[in-house]
Amino acid sequence: MHKRTWLLSVFALAAALAGCATTPAPTNIVDTAARTPQLSTLARLIGDAGLADTLRGAGPYTVFAPTDEAFKAVPAATLEALAKDKTRLAQVLSFHVLPGKVMAADVKTANVKTVSGADVGVARAGSFVTFDEALVTTADVAATNGVVHLIDKVIIPPAPRR
Repeated sequence: MHKRTWLLSVFALAAALAGCATTPAPTNIVDTAARTPQLSTLARLIGDAGLADTLRGAGPYTVFAPTDEAFKAVPAATLEALAKDKTRLAQVLSFHVLPGKVMAADVKTANVKTVSGADVGVARAGSFVTFDEALVTTADVAATNGVVHLIDKVIIPPAPRR
């Protein structure tokens, strides 16, 4: 009986340590996106758009991060055009970023200014948070320089007037 208790204690300790080991420490927004499987497309596009250094900076920033599924819903022609126009790609991605750190519980229904300089509507109703027409599917992913909220849609703002 004593041996069984000892073995259970060892397994319990191992499970507790494994739980600690699998909880990664927060990283900056770029690295958080890169290590989040549902954000692999966004992580690649941040690099393509030349925004990695900015989003690794001190911030803080709030990123409404479209998931890979959200990017799959964007017409192929639109993605191809963005891939060819890095300035426009940076504008689209910057539209998904707010200056400051806004946790889901702190979202107030309002128009807010994005890093791109455009206004976007955000809202909260109970536990539901929206960013323009997108729904936050996973909120409050911690980063050392802000917070990331996963959303179900890529918002393509109108192109700036020239």
